[in-house]
Amino acid sequence: MQYAILCYHSEDIVGAWTKQEDDAVMARLALVHDKLASEGRLGPVVRLLPTTAATTLRKDREPPLVLDGPFAETKEQLLGFYVVDCASLEEALDAARDLAKANPGGAYEIRPISIFHPGGATSAT
Repeated sequence: MQYAILCYHSEDIVGAWTKQEDDAVMARLALVHDKLASEGRLGPVVRLLPTTAATTLRKDREPPLVLDGPFAETKEQLLGFYVVDCASLEEALDAARDLAKANPGGAYEIRPISIFHPGGATSAT
Protein backbone atom coordinates (compact mmCIF):
# COMPACT_ATOMS: atom_id res chain seq x y z
CA MET A 1 0.00 0.00 0.00
CA GLN A 2 1.16 3.51 -0.65
CA TYR A 3 1.12 6.13 2.09
CA ALA A 4 1.48 9.89 1.95
CA ILE A 5 3.69 11.36 4.64
CA LEU A 6 2.61 15.00 4.89
CA CYS A 7 5.29 17.29 6.33
CA TYR A 8 4.11 20.08 8.63
CA HIS A 9 6.33 22.66 10.28
CA SER A 10 6.35 26.35 11.09
CA GLU A 11 7.13 28.09 7.83
CA ASP A 12 8.64 30.99 9.79
CA ILE A 13 11.17 28.66 11.43
CA VAL A 14 12.08 26.75 8.27
CA GLY A 15 12.18 29.97 6.23
CA ALA A 16 14.65 31.48 8.72
CA TRP A 17 17.19 28.68 8.27
CA THR A 18 20.47 29.75 6.73
CA LYS A 19 21.52 28.06 3.51
CA GLN A 20 23.98 25.99 5.55
CA GLU A 21 21.25 24.89 8.00
CA ASP A 22 18.90 24.01 5.14
CA ASP A 23 21.67 22.12 3.31
CA ALA A 24 22.45 20.16 6.49
CA VAL A 25 18.79 19.12 6.92
CA MET A 26 18.57 18.17 3.24
CA ALA A 27 21.76 16.08 3.55
CA ARG A 28 20.33 14.20 6.54
CA LEU A 29 17.04 13.67 4.71
CA ALA A 30 18.94 12.40 1.65
CA LEU A 31 20.21 9.49 3.75
CA VAL A 32 16.62 8.47 4.52
CA HIS A 33 15.63 9.01 0.87
CA ASP A 34 18.51 6.80 -0.27
CA LYS A 35 17.48 4.02 2.14
CA LEU A 36 13.84 4.11 1.01
CA ALA A 37 14.86 4.28 -2.67
CA SER A 38 17.27 1.34 -2.34
CA GLU A 39 14.39 -0.68 -0.86
CA GLY A 40 12.18 0.34 -3.81
CA ARG A 41 9.74 2.12 -1.47
CA LEU A 42 10.28 5.80 -2.31
CA GLY A 43 7.77 7.50 -4.59
CA PRO A 44 7.51 11.20 -5.38
CA VAL A 45 8.91 13.68 -2.85
CA VAL A 46 7.68 17.27 -2.99
CA ARG A 47 8.94 20.38 -1.21
CA LEU A 48 6.33 23.08 -1.54
CA LEU A 49 7.24 26.70 -2.13
CA PRO A 50 6.30 29.18 0.64
CA THR A 51 2.65 29.88 1.36
CA THR A 52 3.21 33.38 -0.01
CA ALA A 53 3.25 31.66 -3.43
CA ALA A 54 -0.05 29.84 -2.74
CA THR A 55 -3.47 30.55 -4.19
CA THR A 56 -6.72 29.18 -2.78
CA LEU A 57 -9.88 28.41 -4.74
CA ARG A 58 -12.83 28.56 -2.32
CA LYS A 59 -15.30 26.18 -3.93
CA ASP A 60 -18.07 26.58 -1.35
CA ARG A 61 -19.66 29.49 -3.23
CA GLU A 62 -20.79 30.27 -6.74
CA PRO A 63 -18.84 31.46 -8.54
CA PRO A 64 -15.78 30.01 -6.77
CA LEU A 65 -13.59 32.65 -5.13
CA VAL A 66 -9.85 32.84 -5.82
CA LEU A 67 -7.71 34.19 -2.96
CA ASP A 68 -4.00 34.84 -2.52
CA GLY A 69 -2.43 32.54 0.04
CA PRO A 70 -3.34 29.21 1.58
CA PHE A 71 -5.62 30.60 4.32
CA ALA A 72 -5.20 27.47 6.40
CA GLU A 73 -6.38 27.78 9.99
CA THR A 74 -3.31 26.03 11.35
CA LYS A 75 -0.27 26.88 13.43
CA GLU A 76 1.97 24.84 11.13
CA GLN A 77 1.97 24.79 7.36
CA LEU A 78 2.10 21.90 4.92
CA LEU A 79 5.62 22.23 3.53
CA GLY A 80 5.88 19.07 1.44
CA PHE A 81 5.07 15.40 1.24
CA TYR A 82 6.44 11.96 0.45
CA VAL A 83 4.77 8.99 -1.19
CA VAL A 84 6.13 5.72 0.19
CA ASP A 85 5.24 2.12 -0.56
CA CYS A 86 4.90 0.21 2.72
CA ALA A 87 3.47 -3.14 3.70
CA SER A 88 1.72 -1.67 6.73
CA LEU A 89 0.98 1.48 8.67
CA GLU A 90 3.73 0.49 11.12
CA GLU A 91 6.25 0.40 8.26
CA ALA A 92 5.07 3.86 7.11
CA LEU A 93 5.43 5.11 10.70
CA ASP A 94 8.99 3.75 10.76
CA ALA A 95 9.77 5.75 7.61
CA ALA A 96 8.26 8.88 9.21
CA ARG A 97 10.30 8.26 12.38
CA ASP A 98 13.49 8.10 10.28
CA LEU A 99 12.53 11.35 8.55
CA ALA A 100 11.82 12.94 11.95
CA LYS A 101 15.31 12.05 13.20
CA ALA A 102 16.76 13.83 10.17
CA ASN A 103 14.46 16.87 10.42
CA PRO A 104 13.13 17.42 13.97
CA GLY A 105 10.26 19.73 14.78
CA GLY A 106 6.83 20.01 13.29
CA ALA A 107 4.77 16.93 12.54
CA TYR A 108 4.27 14.20 9.99
CA GLU A 109 0.75 13.10 9.10
CA ILE A 110 0.61 9.62 7.60
CA ARG A 111 -2.32 8.67 5.36
CA PRO A 112 -2.95 5.71 3.14
CA ILE A 113 -3.60 6.90 -0.38
CA SER A 114 -5.66 5.63 -3.25
CA ILE A 115 -4.67 6.31 -6.82
CA PHE A 116 -7.21 8.08 -8.98
CA HIS A 117 -7.05 7.44 -12.70
CA PRO A 118 -9.30 9.91 -14.56
CA GLY A 119 -11.78 7.95 -16.61
CA GLY A 120 -10.79 4.75 -14.81
CA ALA A 121 -11.17 3.09 -11.47
CA THR A 122 -9.93 4.39 -8.15
CA SER A 123 -7.71 1.88 -6.41
CA ALA A 124 -5.87 1.53 -3.16
CA THR A 125 -2.25 0.64 -3.78
